Amino acid sequence: MVRGSDGSEAVTDPVTSLTIFHPPGHVQVTPGNPFGKDIANSGLFRSLARHGGYSALNVLHQSRASAEQLGLEFYPPGGPQAQLCTGSLRNTALPAHSGVMLRGQPYLSELAWLRRSAGPDPSRADAAYSLAGLIHTIAPPAIREQMAAAALAPVQPWDALICTSPAVQAAMEQLFERQAAHFHERLGASRAPRPQLPLIPLAVDVEAIAAQAADGAARQALRQRLAIPDHEVLVLWVGRLSYFEKAFPQVMLQAVQQASRRCGQRLHFALVGWFPNGEADLRLYQQAAEKLAPDVNVLVLDGNDLKLLAQSWAAADVFLSLVDNIQETFGLAPVEAMAAGLPLVVSDWDGYRYTVRDGVDGLLIPTLGSPGGAPGELLAQLHTLGLEAYQTYVGAVAQHTAVHLGRATEALVQLVRSPEQRAAMGAAGQRRAREMFSWPVVVGHYNALFAELAERRARALRDGEVVCGARIQPNRGDPFADFRGFASAVLDPDRRLRLVGGGSPADLEPLLAVQLNRLYPGLRGSLAEATALLEQLEAAGGAGASPAQLLASAAPERRPYLDTTLVWLAKLGLVDWLT
Repeated sequence: MVRGSDGSEAVTDPVTSLTIFHPPGHVQVTPGNPFGKDIANSGLFRSLARHGGYSALNVLHQSRASAEQLGLEFYPPGGPQAQLCTGSLRNTALPAHSGVMLRGQPYLSELAWLRRSAGPDPSRADAAYSLAGLIHTIAPPAIREQMAAAALAPVQPWDALICTSPAVQAAMEQLFERQAAHFHERLGASRAPRPQLPLIPLAVDVEAIAAQAADGAARQALRQRLAIPDHEVLVLWVGRLSYFEKAFPQVMLQAVQQASRRCGQRLHFALVGWFPNGEADLRLYQQAAEKLAPDVNVLVLDGNDLKLLAQSWAAADVFLSLVDNIQETFGLAPVEAMAAGLPLVVSDWDGYRYTVRDGVDGLLIPTLGSPGGAPGELLAQLHTLGLEAYQTYVGAVAQHTAVHLGRATEALVQLVRSPEQRAAMGAAGQRRAREMFSWPVVVGHYNALFAELAERRARALRDGEVVCGARIQPNRGDPFADFRGFASAVLDPDRRLRLVGGGSPADLEPLLAVQLNRLYPGLRGSLAEATALLEQLEAAGGAGASPAQLLASAAPERRPYLDTTLVWLAKLGLVDWLT
């Protein structure tokens, strides 16, 4: 079941096939400082292959990896006849067969134009399959602009931008409403087509994390290594250690310090993660810890060490994440912490308030944002003009976003003093993770969405609601057509062509010894096809032949490439087009 932005729910027929648009090809995350979106996409694609129940799974990519090398373990219900196939990024036949193409990014505009260009009838091409993109962040202005481009592209109501939290869904509704108002004011537009904005959360491998957290030997081993007695409380952070793209650490350090003093016991705070800026940022965090948490045992551990990360889930008692950054829209780490059975102290912030129930799974800490106006406009203009980097853009917003220190301290004190509450909240969070954020559950939401989009597509075709338009993007069209006025003439079907006097098909091979003559072969026919065209012209003699005559027996899909081959042969000096 999938919930739409209007609150509607749909239960639909199962989806039997899926195509994934994934340019890198390989779905495994590259070790070392991964981004959350890459971890989320890797988990999603692998879980769709495992739990989706598809009889066929197609991956469009630009790498040279074979289907077996993509890193997907495909578990089809159909047995050996089921297939895991690959194709080029421009392949429209595979998604047309599946009925849906999923992208792990929110950019649908170019894919919509590619879909439309696939057939002679744009309206039928638009309805060939649905597009679904996944939103990971809406903070970067460039990403918002690319998502908004869907309103100008032939994106249809049977396409979708998947929102991972209600906050993202509301922000995207607002974005498209503002876009529609602008089109009306600027162009008098009365229609503003847009994709669906369904809400589907991210997910984690709940059972694997739960097993890691339940490992008593791992808990004892890490605590012994870090010299943490079993009766003392270890507070845990997991994730990127970036003050400008994740969270300023000061309020967390202060809260742990104040909780330690109020409880009259030493607390330990482990920051398990990685520094995108390396040693320079490590020194900033160390300096903040020395000044703000002198009584706390602050530990920085390597989050890229998967064994150490697993031990951390087992060794910790409380999870703490007071994010303040607009870059964060969902937050995988709190869901992982729930899967580990840890109570949470997290900021009341976008996706966090969706995943964590205040007083049930953990405690939400109030946040306060700046009202904007002149400072926000200045920051946006500086970034738009390229005078400030994106890291400054989001970091400056986070610096002027507050997380309530007093409430954070109270929450930690409450949990430090009550092992019973820690256990109750941890158990509730683990149940919630299994019920809402496990991969089989979330994959079910995706399949329901795909089926619902297919219903929209079929209904639009049946009711004649598919609007025909330009076949290719008007401002990024065919360069040969866009600049046809630059040349003296353009090859047309009736233009008479001849071999240059005294020439023969054998003259082509020595010319190919010049490397410059062999460049950009993808836009023309093969060497065999070029030779065959020269042989036809040789047979035509002085009378020559037109492209229409030369290409009469060629397959329709090959004719445009043979046209460019004829012009290329003329460029080489083998064919004359002047009569």
